[in-house]
Amino acid sequence: MVDPVPRCRARAARVTRAAVVAAGLATCGAGPALAHATEGGLVLLLPTDVYTAAGAAAVALTVVLMALLPDRTMARVFAPLSLFRLPTGRGPQVTSLLSSLGFLWLLWQGMTGERDPMENPLTLGVWTVFWIALVVVQGVLFDIWRWVNPWSGPAALLRGLGLRPVLPLLARLGYGPGIVTFLGFASFLMADPAPADPARLALFGGLYWLGNLAAALLFGPRWLRRGEGLTLLMRSYARMSLVARRGGRLRLGLSGWRVLRTRVPGGGWAVFMLMMLACGSFDGVNETFWWLGVLGLNPLEFPGRSAVVAQNLAGLLAANALLIAVFAVTVKMGLALNRSTLGLGPAMRLFAPTVLPIALGYHLAHYYTAFLVEGQYLWAMIEMAFEAGHDHHGHDHHVTTGFFNTTDSMRRIWLTQAGAVVLGHVIAVMLAHAVALRVFGSARRALLSQAPLALFMIGYTFFGLWLLASPRGV
Repeated sequence: MVDPVPRCRARAARVTRAAVVAAGLATCGAGPALAHATEGGLVLLLPTDVYTAAGAAAVALTVVLMALLPDRTMARVFAPLSLFRLPTGRGPQVTSLLSSLGFLWLLWQGMTGERDPMENPLTLGVWTVFWIALVVVQGVLFDIWRWVNPWSGPAALLRGLGLRPVLPLLARLGYGPGIVTFLGFASFLMADPAPADPARLALFGGLYWLGNLAAALLFGPRWLRRGEGLTLLMRSYARMSLVARRGGRLRLGLSGWRVLRTRVPGGGWAVFMLMMLACGSFDGVNETFWWLGVLGLNPLEFPGRSAVVAQNLAGLLAANALLIAVFAVTVKMGLALNRSTLGLGPAMRLFAPTVLPIALGYHLAHYYTAFLVEGQYLWAMIEMAFEAGHDHHGHDHHVTTGFFNTTDSMRRIWLTQAGAVVLGHVIAVMLAHAVALRVFGSARRALLSQAPLALFMIGYTFFGLWLLASPRGV
């Protein structure tokens, strides 16, 4: 990065760039260790401490504002507008079938196509289209997963042909299967030595798709609601979308309005929502120089991801346990300050959905730079497919990363990322206050119950912005 400050900082920038290149060469020398498609060394030399303080201050001011607003204001803020009535039909089942066929084609490309992740449609389809773009669309705009879920259509078709569930999905398992399958996906993403390798991704993706389709046939449709981790993640983020169908009508509201108008999640689902935030946070932590230092590794002599598989798995599990424990303590402290008779379990179920804006904001921020690069490769691939169908040749598909080398563009990128994190925390504070008002009635009791949780969210703002600005080299 180019830093607009005097000579000493310019020299530091040159040294940093040389160090990152050295780390890349060292990694290549140790053998292939592909991570997410465009993850690599990054040291941000902007004055991020100022922005971090400003972001945390914005969240703190939101907490103060919540204390000053009249009790009924939050109900009005999150009240959705009714747009128009929507027809019902089998459209989602048809598009789901098409989505599953498309995914099977991607798997075939992963096994037989180009070995370069940026030249193989499977890698771009999974990590760029699904994991970045569709997750953001799901959480920000509308429930797109209802239309592209690659299991619901095939399962419905096979049930229509006479296949019936043969085993009940035991109620006492709750959302446990969904937690396990999501942890399996997160482990592959964060701990596997080469999650972007097309052949490796095709094997994991094929087994994951086939295993969950078999489970959906064995246990019935309930499996996709409780047992399949990615569907559970998308159902959780659907509570954050601006537009949603409710009561047969399309409604539009402030992000998070559905949290206040849907059923309180079960205990397992509440834990899953906290895990979404924990996994997203560790997805950033495990790339930082700080984490490599914890593992006793020199980031400039990184031996490759295959050397830290067990450590990353342990870190992922520890991050989930730590966040759930800290959140439980803050909720318990709020109940104690409020002298509430509400139990910890019901309170956790009520307030866990309020962390969804934080998880979504960090997901957007964390993958924003990856999307800026991978999106170009994806667009080039689409253009080449179109040109091949029309016999056009000679078009030069240029992919650039030059925006990482100028101060102005990096400042815009950083402010976009920081804005997503801060906005997520602001909405989370507002949602938590609205939930507390509904549960405890008076503004005073709501504020007492929210004081520890508000401090948690302000602290997490600092953590999220620090994470974005931390040097990364994995």
